[in-house]
Amino acid sequence: MASIGVLTLELHLEHAHSLKDKRHVVQGLKDRLRRKFNVAVAEIDYQDTWQRALVAAVTVSGDHERAALILQAAERDAAQWLGGDLVDATVEWLE
Repeated sequence: MASIGVLTLELHLEHAHSLKDKRHVVQGLKDRLRRKFNVAVAEIDYQDTWQRALVAAVTVSGDHERAALILQAAERDAAQWLGGDLVDATVEWLE
């Protein structure tokens, strides 16, 4: 049975003074996660708020352990890249 993992990242972008500033950071994060981890990524909430973003990354695998490793690595990478802008990260499983 396939494992579907959803990594949700909540961002607080204190330095963003416009939607353009925010979108620059969010698009960079989305591109980075897609490229490095081959996950599907979307901004799922707060699209019209300057300093908040909720981004989800999803992976599907026949191996639960492999999916978990991918999402853990993606979370670590996002935390390193975003620094203090990342305020929360959660993983949910759809099996």
